[in-house]
Amino acid sequence: MLPRLVMLDRDGVINDDSPDYIKCPEEWLPIASSLRAIAALNQAGIKVGVASNQRGIGRGLYDEAMLMRITEKMHRECAKVGAHIDAFYYCPALERTHPDHKPNPGMLNALKAEFGIQAGERTYFVGDKLSDVQAALNAGVTPILVTTGYGQSEQAKVLAQHQNVAVYPNLAAFVQALLGKLI
Repeated sequence: MLPRLVMLDRDGVINDDSPDYIKCPEEWLPIASSLRAIAALNQAGIKVGVASNQRGIGRGLYDEAMLMRITEKMHRECAKVGAHIDAFYYCPALERTHPDHKPNPGMLNALKAEFGIQAGERTYFVGDKLSDVQAALNAGVTPILVTTGYGQSEQAKVLAQHQNVAVYPNLAAFVQALLGKLI
């Protein structure tokens, strides 16, 4: 049985990441196979939610209006391949103690609540960092690590702490395994 919800980190999973942050729409560059993977999830009837730390807002590198422009670009690029994101949550806080700041589970729990996901119901969170894996575990969902973005450099650290985390080369490979078909 397929899950009703797959949650994704944004930077490094849906789009290329940057150590300098994604500060404007021109810097947001999609990973083409990720957009097709989102479309495949949509076609399978699976909701797609995004949970993204956006510390660049807290650092004053861009504001929430600019984040909305970047998010609009993400939605447009998804639409070009017949994909859509059902919900987008972000946390601008710098404080790691903020309940929504990953690895804390606030955003993931909010997504689960929005889509009526019950405790124990199979749900995934796909990310490229240890904090994503920890957020998934803290929210009681299955973590998936992809080696796009920071995933390659974070893989050893993740597996040293959480040996059973599944690792895929990218979102498309995970979705292909989940759906059992080529995308």
